[in-house]
Amino acid sequence: MGIYVLGIAGASGAPYARRVLEQMLLANHDVKVVITDSGRKVLDVEENLLLTGNTDADTPLVLEWANGNGATGTLQLYHHQDVAAPIASGSFGIDGMAVVPCSGGTMGRIAHGISNGLLERAADVCLKERRRLVLVPREMPLSLIHLRNMTAVTEAGAIVLPASPGFYHNPKSINDLIDMVAGRILASLGIDSPVMKPWLGADPHSYSEEGLH
Repeated sequence: MGIYVLGIAGASGAPYARRVLEQMLLANHDVKVVITDSGRKVLDVEENLLLTGNTDADTPLVLEWANGNGATGTLQLYHHQDVAAPIASGSFGIDGMAVVPCSGGTMGRIAHGISNGLLERAADVCLKERRRLVLVPREMPLSLIHLRNMTAVTEAGAIVLPASPGFYHNPKSINDLIDMVAGRILASLGIDSPVMKPWLGADPHSYSEEGLH
């Protein structure tokens, strides 16, 4: 069992966070969750999950939202201003952190070491301790400021993983697209998951004399 931090910021993409959290719990990991105020608003809009900001009251709701039937992992929800939380210190060992989704503002603060709250501080700790940090932006189009911030966090050791699903696996539903991005996030954290479908080459039966169907 590993210890992972999942940050949820105020960008569109809450379904990706739900799927990542579910798979972490199903894989028997200990997950520390931090949700910003803007992140809570996105959860309400995209997932109909209305959180109060009271972590004791909200933790059961987040567990239910994750929908991890049969999950054996543990979840602890921290308030985003709880800078005394264990994950705010480099002395507290974790295996990695993902911010899913990662807003442009959150990316910029992480890129410049500005910790307005626990999410940015936990990410800053990952960078200074040389731990895995995966940032999942979902912005379009990207400004030069966004691109420079992505370059800065990459140079500092983070992985920028845009929420850009592919289509070569012939997705049949929105869930298939969610799974593709969630699987890549988990793989970047070193977590094995059944939602990650590796590319094994083109199916020869998908070809004809006219080309690819």
